[in-house]
Amino acid sequence: RASYTMSTTTVQQTKPVFVKVDELKPGKNGYNLTVKVVESNPVTPATRKNGSLTRPFRTHRIAECLIGDDTGCILFTARNDQVDVMKTGATVTLRNAKIDMFKDTMRMAVDKWGLIQVTDHVSFEVNRQNNLSLVEYELVTVPVQ
Repeated sequence: RASYTMSTTTVQQTKPVFVKVDELKPGKNGYNLTVKVVESNPVTPATRKNGSLTRPFRTHRIAECLIGDDTGCILFTARNDQVDVMKTGATVTLRNAKIDMFKDTMRMAVDKWGLIQVTDHVSFEVNRQNNLSLVEYELVTVPVQ
């Protein structure tokens, strides 16, 4: 007859590491940062002409938001309920944010594994001179030798 004992282990949660906008890299994820929403612009959904009927492709709400901190700014794609949070002038904390590539430029997003929280107003001015979404990247494949 086997006997089992259960051991209880406590998991130490690590404090989130916050980064600045100028530290963001293409194709990476897991970013935590506090940013201001400089502007938020709703995106009109594409429409499909189906005979005489014109209807949207999707019913999702999307907004392109320019967000940033004192080191730079980047475009953020807000989806559905995120659109209500990402209002012009808001200060938000993004948890587990990721960088998506769109037409060879960086865009930030938060998917279902991340979190957007409105936070207290911060004193920094957004550095609009360093817009990471204006930098174009080229995918280069390096042959393995």
